[in-house]
Amino acid sequence: LTILPSIAPPPYDEYRQAIIDAGVKIVETAGSSPEPHMQQFTDAGIKVIHKCTSVRHALKAQSLGVAAVSIDGFECAGHPGEDDVPGLVLIPAAADALEIPFIASGGFADGRGLAAALALGADGVNMGSRFMCTVESPIAQAVKERIVAASELDTNLIFRTLRNTARVAKNSVSDEVVRILNDGGQFPDVQPLVAGARGRKVFEQGDIEAGIWTVGQVQGLIHDIPSAGEVVRRTVSEAKQRLQERLAQFA
Repeated sequence: LTILPSIAPPPYDEYRQAIIDAGVKIVETAGSSPEPHMQQFTDAGIKVIHKCTSVRHALKAQSLGVAAVSIDGFECAGHPGEDDVPGLVLIPAAADALEIPFIASGGFADGRGLAAALALGADGVNMGSRFMCTVESPIAQAVKERIVAASELDTNLIFRTLRNTARVAKNSVSDEVVRILNDGGQFPDVQPLVAGARGRKVFEQGDIEAGIWTVGQVQGLIHDIPSAGEVVRRTVSEAKQRLQERLAQFA
């Protein structure tokens, strides 16, 4: 349940009720505070994981009674917050401050990342861009191939001047959005470029220049399009191997 400023805000109360009626037992909230939804979710026996881009927001979510938080470093796709703190600093800082479990998000694509996150104090990792680029992912093949071909340099940060930063794929549209806003433009000046309908066309039709679409810097570590199951198996296997090898070196 992502609660963010938008051109046409969705009916969040109705979304919440649909989640409850569907029998969902774990919900991730993101963006604004989950507080308006906590009582209803708690009464329905639903555990809430709140996505945070700072330790202070994570502590606030903890005080509201969430079961866990997702800590998103600056590398992540989508909204990384305005503090620009990367995961290597943010994850251990969260581990020092929090009493509830937390998931490390942003910049993870393989077992090396999982091993690092566990060593830094996280209880697991969340991988978005990596699972976008799998056989089962319901996005156009052309988008998956674009992720494989891209490097860690092929993203843009848009809405920086509006203090609503979002990390998206670098293409002609996001380049234009950055240019307009850096030249003093405001949201109405880029609204037609960032419309969600254009972004859906990217994912549904595979036209990677049709609009804005999100992907993380971690695309530079994604080199194939395996099954989702294979991603899980090799991530866990590689993490175990990395941890065992490193521990053995210091034994």
